[in-house]
Amino acid sequence: MENFDLGIVGGGPAGYTAAFQARKRGMDVVLFEKDELGGVCLNRGCIPTKTILHSAEVFEQMKSAAELGIESDNLRANFSKVMEHKDKIVEKLRKNLALSLKNSGTVVIKEFAEILDSHTIKAGGQTYHCEKIISAIGSVPSDLPAVKFDGKFILSSDDILNLKVLPKSIVIAGSGAIGTEWARIFASFGVDVTVVEFAPHLLPNADVEVSKRLERIFKVGKIKYYTSTAVEKVEIINNSVVKVYLSNGEILESHCVLLATGRKPVNCQRIDGVSYIGDVSGSIQLAHYAIRQALDEIGQVSYDEKLIPSVIYGCPEIAWAGLREQDLAEDSYKKSVFLISALGKSHCDNCTDGFVKILSSDGLIVGAHIVSKEASALIEQLIIAMQNKIPVEKLKETCFAHPTYSEGIFESLCNL
Repeated sequence: MENFDLGIVGGGPAGYTAAFQARKRGMDVVLFEKDELGGVCLNRGCIPTKTILHSAEVFEQMKSAAELGIESDNLRANFSKVMEHKDKIVEKLRKNLALSLKNSGTVVIKEFAEILDSHTIKAGGQTYHCEKIISAIGSVPSDLPAVKFDGKFILSSDDILNLKVLPKSIVIAGSGAIGTEWARIFASFGVDVTVVEFAPHLLPNADVEVSKRLERIFKVGKIKYYTSTAVEKVEIINNSVVKVYLSNGEILESHCVLLATGRKPVNCQRIDGVSYIGDVSGSIQLAHYAIRQALDEIGQVSYDEKLIPSVIYGCPEIAWAGLREQDLAEDSYKKSVFLISALGKSHCDNCTDGFVKILSSDGLIVGAHIVSKEASALIEQLIIAMQNKIPVEKLKETCFAHPTYSEGIFESLCNL
């Protein structure tokens, strides 16, 4: 039996961050990963999706390049090449991660691992004793009660990454991050896209004003959508198309369906004394949240769960943190909304859609909601202010560079 200070099952963001942090503290670490290092984020989530999305954005921008003085004849998208590029990026980052773990001194074992008790892990016919054990085994896509994945016509967020040919049409069930980003990808490549959302608005976890803006963006982008509607049944016709039966009585015909209805923790027996972090913890299913959990678990680096940012990628990006307007009682807060189109930088970049919305109470920011190019970076400025309780009046003393999208934050602050 081999002995280690820390045993980690799962090589995703939670697992590998815990390994790096533990090694920095001089702990002997063994990490078990039965599949590929990087977890959902690197292999079936964040990285491959954003790589494809970038290709879609470039293609979309090139359609209007002539307006910018760039002439491009015979523009077309080669989707198989897009997917090959995605695979190369994922493989490169995967190799970099493996090398970093090796250089850190972490022992990586590519075997299925079973946690026997709070100090014992079994893998590859061997037993390992660990003073501490962390389970970071992730999550799997969720289907619907009456609609199950088949990998061909009814696709999960994992399956969609294996496409080699663009479908002519697709129905996407769910308008969270996965559904919205894939709707943008497919629409940019000319696919006929319909999104079906059970909630009253698209992107139901967002501030209602953000949701309404996304609905407008979808309309402009010719992405059809239904709200307050459920997918009740999917029927495959002649092994070529599907009929999608909606709760409102309508029947849609499409080439395939993407169930973007979230993910669920990998099912496992919970053992007392074992720490469960990342998606398997059953909490917020975001890679950066998993990283924060790992930092807290190993280094006691605390965080405020209420200020974990949410980001939807594409153009424009969508990001938010803190309270939404619908969470606040009337007359208990101030609101400032500044349109991105008022910024010179947005016109330089030909990306004028969106706004910066800040909610404050008693002179402090309590919520921030941004629809804009670079929103994923802009939101961090406001999270730092919220995390450290910096008063709005103090923030107004900051000099923001011009021309930038950050000026939208300054202008929004000045209206509070």
